[in-house]
Amino acid sequence: MFMANPAQSDCARATATPRVAVVGCGYWGRNLVRNFSELGALAAVCDANPDVATEQAAKFGLRKRELDSIIADPSIDAVAIATPAELHGTVTWQALEAGKDVFVEKPIALRVIDAERSIAIAAERQRILMVGHLLQYHPAFLKLQEMASSGVFGKLQYIYSNRLNLGKIRQHENILWSFAPHDISMILALARDMPSKVQAVGSYYLHQAIADVTATHLAFPSGINAHIFVSWLHPNKEQKLILVGSDGMAVFDDTQPWERKLAHYAHSVTWLDNQPVPQKAEPGYVALTPSEPLAMECAHFLNAVRTRSQPRTDGAEGLSVLRVLDAAERSMVQSQTVNLGDEKEAPAATDPMAPGQMRHFVHESSYVDDGATVGDGTAIWHFSHILKGSRIGRNCVIGQNVMIGPDVSVGDHCKIQNNVSLYKGVILEEGVFCGPSCVFTNVINPRAEVERKNEFKPTYVERGATIGANATIVCGNRLGAYSFVAAGAVVTNDVPPHALVAGCPARIVGWMSHAGERLDDCLVCPRSGRRYRFAGENQLTEILGSPEETGQCARKSRKVNE
Repeated sequence: MFMANPAQSDCARATATPRVAVVGCGYWGRNLVRNFSELGALAAVCDANPDVATEQAAKFGLRKRELDSIIADPSIDAVAIATPAELHGTVTWQALEAGKDVFVEKPIALRVIDAERSIAIAAERQRILMVGHLLQYHPAFLKLQEMASSGVFGKLQYIYSNRLNLGKIRQHENILWSFAPHDISMILALARDMPSKVQAVGSYYLHQAIADVTATHLAFPSGINAHIFVSWLHPNKEQKLILVGSDGMAVFDDTQPWERKLAHYAHSVTWLDNQPVPQKAEPGYVALTPSEPLAMECAHFLNAVRTRSQPRTDGAEGLSVLRVLDAAERSMVQSQTVNLGDEKEAPAATDPMAPGQMRHFVHESSYVDDGATVGDGTAIWHFSHILKGSRIGRNCVIGQNVMIGPDVSVGDHCKIQNNVSLYKGVILEEGVFCGPSCVFTNVINPRAEVERKNEFKPTYVERGATIGANATIVCGNRLGAYSFVAAGAVVTNDVPPHALVAGCPARIVGWMSHAGERLDDCLVCPRSGRRYRFAGENQLTEILGSPEETGQCARKSRKVNE
């Protein structure tokens, strides 16, 4: 891979507008393309969808490029990444290792260990790493932070944020990861600290494994408390941040016109006869200079690249937000408060840049390439090969003659049996079982004499899924959480969560519990006693509450095959 000379590149950047390639030109990426073009910095565009890449390239007078070509081009100074979130870590590493400065949209990565690696590579290569936390560049928030820092509101007591709308509904990430990063970023900036405790609850209406509504509580060592409420199932749009201090309050409402976006309330509370009495005041609207936050964010990145200065939302800030997101996700799954204060003091035993601290086993006949990471407790057995850029989670078992990579992500507690190959584009969440000799593809119609690397299609396997021996998973499809692919099946379409599929092509023939037991007509797991019901077309959800409250038997209401 081509490695840029940092010294030569930095001299050129000091006097010229940096040349930026945008990787990912979808819903949000095309906004980056427009802004970098207007700033005179756009050098190239790249997207996994050739039609999207061609359309954006033609619109701005460029030709579409492949990622490898962009990475190897010494004339490109920086890369702006707006790919799906599961690829943020991989593309960031590639760009940084090639000597490029990087702007990556939120979140910085999906796993803390991956974000830590990005930060370590950026430090080693002396590259700029900036995370796209857009509202940190909004004139209203910048003014609000300035007022809070100067003591206008007295001692901060609590912060409350709403980010609500009807859509844009995602199927690959929940509302917490989609909407809340912006609010977490602003709250951490105002609190000037990390929370010690994180508690979150989620509600699931459209998909039994993807939360549509979440409420998150953050408790800070200083006594500040913060609440974040996000939903994409809300009747009207609301984007509001409320700050309450001992000497005043403020509301940042981004749905209002510029002259009313930031309101200052000089409310106070006095004590009369040992009773608190609120003293209300009319709002004063703070004057702002209207400007597009994304334009300011892009300009900030270009300035950081040009001057080699630390961005406002650098890698460390992105990692802090990710730690809170990760804690909130675990809190929802575990239904308990996560004590983040204890965790952030713990030694970074899984720091991928400190391999001497790693506690895993690799058989002497196997290879782990430089640039690949392996989590604690993982065992890699005979004649296996982990290629560069791949991330293997904790407590995994990798059997004999397994090939993983390059740039493949394997979550914690996965088991990959003998003779399995995981190619670029395959992503396994936690607890996935891959049976012996099961097959993944990354191209629909391969020919030995036709180069199709730009046509790779991702395959996403959600948490707890099982793939039987000799099954084939055709690329571009998604296996839902706790789904079960029978031995020898050929999967040619998405598989719903908990579905049991068999045959060629695979069809739904039943439903499976979290414990991997086939459900009968009552949809009760014979091993754990957990009970389920249908919440929509091919959407199985767990029933909470006692059998007396919900009925002993939830009969199937439709055929398993439509």
